[in-house]
Amino acid sequence: MKLKSTLWGLSAGAVALLVAGPAMAEVPAESQFVFNSFLFLVCGFLVMFMAAGFAMLEAGLVRTKNVATICLKNISLYSVAGLMYWVIGYNLMYSGVDGGYFGTWFSPWSAGEVPTADFAGAYAAGSDWFFQMVFCATTASIVSGTVAERIKFWPFMIFITVLTGVIYPIVGSWQWGGGFLSEAGFNDFAGSTLVHSTGGWAALVGAIVLGARKGKFGADGSIHPMPGSNLPLATLGTFILWLGWFGFNGGSQLALGSAADAHAVSNIFINTNTAAAAGVVAAVVLTQILYKKIDLTMALNGALAGLVSITAEPLAPSIGQAALIGAVGGVLVVIAVPLLDKLKIDDVVGAVSVHLVAGIWGTMIVPLSNDGASYGAQAYGVAAVAVFTVVASAVLWTLLKVTIGIRASEEDEYNGLDQAELGLEAYPEFGHGSQKI
Repeated sequence: MKLKSTLWGLSAGAVALLVAGPAMAEVPAESQFVFNSFLFLVCGFLVMFMAAGFAMLEAGLVRTKNVATICLKNISLYSVAGLMYWVIGYNLMYSGVDGGYFGTWFSPWSAGEVPTADFAGAYAAGSDWFFQMVFCATTASIVSGTVAERIKFWPFMIFITVLTGVIYPIVGSWQWGGGFLSEAGFNDFAGSTLVHSTGGWAALVGAIVLGARKGKFGADGSIHPMPGSNLPLATLGTFILWLGWFGFNGGSQLALGSAADAHAVSNIFINTNTAAAAGVVAAVVLTQILYKKIDLTMALNGALAGLVSITAEPLAPSIGQAALIGAVGGVLVVIAVPLLDKLKIDDVVGAVSVHLVAGIWGTMIVPLSNDGASYGAQAYGVAAVAVFTVVASAVLWTLLKVTIGIRASEEDEYNGLDQAELGLEAYPEFGHGSQKI
């Protein structure tokens, strides 16, 4: 018994040391550098995978005759975003903002000179650059689904070039680059407003300037549903986006070099998942109540709305608060989608309802769980981003419309943009190009 007691005492002491050790030990600077860089890189490629999620979601929600075109737009916009963020975007967002409105136009990054390794820093400069670049591409992805099925390819890509190279980086500089919103006390942890509302405003203005798809709205005010081509594909896209969002929010902790950071990232993952789940359940229940049927597309957008809603502050809320925030996001989507239809604004995939409406909600509710945030500062940030993005987008969309034109012809829209702009079909066995052999 005495030996057993002695061994038990030694075991208890060892456990106590193991528990206390990480909290007391100082993490070496090089280890912090490695783990912080690792967080940026892993979360960065998770966010990059969201590009596939957007592509599959949109491919599933457009009609068969436009699927190949939407896939082309998604891989093209991701590529343009990567180049524009390298050429000008990163510098506008982070170099020399100093409480102002944007940074410098060029830096060594623009000239292709990747900064040399400086292990005295908190992380590898390249890992941070990559993580910030994929956020820029996410903003662009939001626009493509809204204006799908009737916009021409090249005008769309010109808009994306300016959005990713100038509009988004300037907005991002106001908060994450140390600009005037940061100094005003605005809080947006991972971008409910800076990323999602920016993309949402740009998409909304584009839909208004472009006009609705032919046949979407009747002369008598009736609304004609245009079902998507592949709901399993849209569901897959939603799950990919859900997965990528762990990188989106978790990586925004910006550090994994300590036990406290690991704890924070874990809580962010839990709150992110909980908000998405609550968004789905809220959308499912509400559509059953309102329509006596459950709408799968609303459930998918409910998940995304929950994710967007929690993005402004995924760390501070309790799990219960995260569920509440996500559930309200799911409810807002179910309300906003038909509201836009009544206003005759044609948003093919519901991106405005998800990214703009839920983005505003998520930003405004931050003070509920974050004592350092104020509703006034949050409203100021939402309004500033809205005014700038709406004006810049309206000018650019209108300029493109009156010069090169942004809308496909009625014949091309009827036949589908796959045939008109690509000369191919996503599903040739089922299209008008099929032949019996």
